[in-house]
Amino acid sequence: MWFWERREVYMGLSMEKCGKVRDKLTAAGIPYRYRTVNNSQASLISRRARTGTFGEKSEFAITYYVYVHKKDYERAGQVLRNL
Repeated sequence: MWFWERREVYMGLSMEKCGKVRDKLTAAGIPYRYRTVNNSQASLISRRARTGTFGEKSEFAITYYVYVHKKDYERAGQVLRNL
């Protein structure tokens, strides 16, 4: 699925909720793609990367994105409405 053909149905910091979204989409037969983005300061090339992540909250380290094809967007919204 090309980026211009997809719509975002979930963006968040919870791996658990991302899993629930993916499970619901799978159960409804809606194909999806997902990606993760590492927000950790240690992943950046900087002085902080060499010194570690002291004080950084690990639950904010990764952002989860779930996408569906734009033709499935409305149906996905209905499936995920009560999540």
